[in-house]
Amino acid sequence: MGDIAQIAPASSRSRDRRLTSANCRKSSKAALPWRSTKYRFAAIAAAFIVCGSAHAHGEQSYSQWGLWPLLGVCAALYAVGVRSLWRASGSARGIAGWRVAAFGTGWLALVTALTNPLDALGQVSFAAHMAQHEILMLVAAPLLVLGKPLAAFAWVLPLAYRHTALQTFRNKLWQSCWTWLVAAPVAWSVHALALWIWHAPAWFEAGLHYPLIHDLQHMSFLASALLFWWSLVRRRPDGIAVLYVLTTLLHTGFLGALLTFAPKGWYPSYADAVNPWGLTALEDQQLGGLIMWVPAGAVFIIAGLLLLEQWLRMPQSGRPYAWKPRNEGS
Repeated sequence: MGDIAQIAPASSRSRDRRLTSANCRKSSKAALPWRSTKYRFAAIAAAFIVCGSAHAHGEQSYSQWGLWPLLGVCAALYAVGVRSLWRASGSARGIAGWRVAAFGTGWLALVTALTNPLDALGQVSFAAHMAQHEILMLVAAPLLVLGKPLAAFAWVLPLAYRHTALQTFRNKLWQSCWTWLVAAPVAWSVHALALWIWHAPAWFEAGLHYPLIHDLQHMSFLASALLFWWSLVRRRPDGIAVLYVLTTLLHTGFLGALLTFAPKGWYPSYADAVNPWGLTALEDQQLGGLIMWVPAGAVFIIAGLLLLEQWLRMPQSGRPYAWKPRNEGS
């Protein structure tokens, strides 16, 4: 929500410039097809077709039939939005170049996690399944949030619809609901519940056997992680933010330790599967537990240290958001 509001002044300035250079625009409008709404939708449709064709030649499951086009449309929307914003307010203004790179990297991580070969390996290896989940929650989600996607998506809309969307996000009821949802206790709880519930043997086994439940599992992991990182990145770095990260480190590490040191496997389906690395089901589970425990723990430690550093220098800088470089102009 805050991303769109931050772009509003730029839209006003660009509107003034358009009014003062109307004659020039009339003569050059035909040479700038990117400003055309039809062109934008054509770019999005092309992404849909290309990704759908790429999927058709692959060996994805039916549940992934709509995934490639969806990923392609999201990337196209972001690219069109950033292009429109930069044309209106100046290159790398509103959304800095490093944020675009973060979104692109997060998008690639999302593709890696949700498609083959990793998705197929996750059906026969618990360790691969854990790697898939960690990429979703600890690589793709924070990078996508840092990319300020809502701001980019807003700039895909024509000017009149953009102002309408902005007014909608400024509605008191919407702001109240959004503020409650991204509050640290709520976002923390949603993320923790998603993690623990889906790793309960009954729910995890259901995800292995039923594609719709498997898709729901991944959607809830991604959505709860986006909420978690959105709440973290958009708040003032303080002791609560540091505690927010460290407690997540503790409970995820504890789950990883339980999986690592369990005397027997939790998930019977993997006992019957042919492990691609020749591991027993218990060894594979131990490896998966270590993936959740060590690499994931390292991400939370780094995030906690960054927040602590921002908090300690807050009296000198006064900047409201974490992980924002000193020379960023957006």
